[in-house]
Amino acid sequence: QVQLVESGGGLVQPGESLRLSCAASGDIFSIQAMGWYRQAPGKQRELVAVITADGGTNYADSLKGRFTITRDNTKNTMYLQMDNLKPEDTAVYYCNYRVLSYSDDVNKNYWGQGTQVTVSS
Repeated sequence: QVQLVESGGGLVQPGESLRLSCAASGDIFSIQAMGWYRQAPGKQRELVAVITADGGTNYADSLKGRFTITRDNTKNTMYLQMDNLKPEDTAVYYCNYRVLSYSDDVNKNYWGQGTQVTVSS
């Protein structure tokens, strides 16, 4: 019912930047929250950043100051600007939307397909 499409991942050297995008489409009445998560091999999926419908943001403490989450409400799209990337940032990054659909009066979580970010020299 709702599809998320991610883009922007890739291979970069330490200190470089990437900007991830996540566009939502489908049966969307409203978006309650949006967020980015990441998962490295052998580790649990962890929160990177979230942004609420009111525009409030939260970041993982270790990423504060390097990563910035933004949104474009007119396009149902959010972004993650990643600056000064480090090797430990290497992971698959997933976007997540908390969505209320027209056809289903309940909030549900939807996940993007994931995009690989690799930081290596």
